[in-house]
Amino acid sequence: MEPSNRLETLLERLRARGLRLTPQRLAIVRALVNHPGHPSVEQLHQEILPDFPTTSLATVYKTVHLLKSQGEVLELAFGEQGSRFDGLRPRPHPHLICTRCGAIMDPAGDGPEALEALAAELAQRAGFSVSSHRFDIFGLCPACRG
Repeated sequence: MEPSNRLETLLERLRARGLRLTPQRLAIVRALVNHPGHPSVEQLHQEILPDFPTTSLATVYKTVHLLKSQGEVLELAFGEQGSRFDGLRPRPHPHLICTRCGAIMDPAGDGPEALEALAAELAQRAGFSVSSHRFDIFGLCPACRG
């Protein structure tokens, strides 16, 4: 989905759920959806500060976690390295993660559907009930390889 389409869909869903869209919350949502990668809360905070200098880091955390609780953001937790967030594609899908610079990319193609099918097949074979899943591929991005 294109960022502009995702932004409009997301804002409509939030309004329909009766959630307030303050100027700061709108800026956070916009920054999250329009970010070219998978930003951390700190990166989102830095991105909105020029327009909203009084916005606290706590406000950004609360907004991102509200979006996550609504199923509108996918969190990628990395332990001590913190979490990164995907507001463009909030459902489980594969990620390519650079071990040198930390870039996180979504592979092209129909990864989410193929991953869902694989997870369902593996669970069915093992008699397992899946509550969630995650598939990360680690290596070097094109910039770090060059």
